[in-house]
Amino acid sequence: MRVAVAGYRGKVGSVLAAAFQNEPDVDYVGGVSRGDDLASFLHEKRPQALVDFTRPTEALHNALVAVAGGAAPVIGTTGLLSAEVDKIETACKAKHVGGIVAPNFAIGAVLMMHLAEIVAPHFDAVEVIELHHAGKVDAPSGTALSTARRLAARRKDKPFAHRKAEKETLAGTRGGEEGGVAIHSVRLPGFVADQEVIFGLPGQTLTIAHRTTSREAYVPGVLLAIRRVTSEPRFYRGLDELLGLSSG
Repeated sequence: MRVAVAGYRGKVGSVLAAAFQNEPDVDYVGGVSRGDDLASFLHEKRPQALVDFTRPTEALHNALVAVAGGAAPVIGTTGLLSAEVDKIETACKAKHVGGIVAPNFAIGAVLMMHLAEIVAPHFDAVEVIELHHAGKVDAPSGTALSTARRLAARRKDKPFAHRKAEKETLAGTRGGEEGGVAIHSVRLPGFVADQEVIFGLPGQTLTIAHRTTSREAYVPGVLLAIRRVTSEPRFYRGLDELLGLSSG
């Protein structure tokens, strides 16, 4: 598989670029950065997949240029709007190429969200705490926002109870809210990408947590995605289907 990386000098992109060179079935053809002529690069290198870990302001453009050039977009950049993901999916279907936009390529994080969905109908309240490195540009993380939306959807006609403070002496202390799910974002040096989902009922709590110790955590999921989208013209929103996960 011929693979290129957009954002190959970044924190995640550089790890992926190095990992691809050690995979026997991957031919890493190089990377592009902001300001490079992506269309010319794709025309010259002819990758089958373009992996994108850049910024939300760049990822949509990169994905559409990749599809136009016949390369399957593998987008790990978070912060894309739903309408932007729709555009990428439409472009992939029109060109009959595969593609994926995933809020998280760490397999453990995907399983965390899956397990949280199983728990959701049985607890009346839940809060999400996501902890990332200080340089992350979006808050909350795409994973946290996706988690909240999926949990809310599982409750159907019985939304989660979100207890607001009667007196909030510091604005935003109770976090943001999505579908009755509070989300708290931490940005500190030392973190890579962690998340906790804390469920509560009278007399008990249940915490599902995922810890990332290095950005190598994204490599297995990205490789799984590349192999799938280059072998079939199908578009995926997340790793769930690739892992055979279903909330039932």
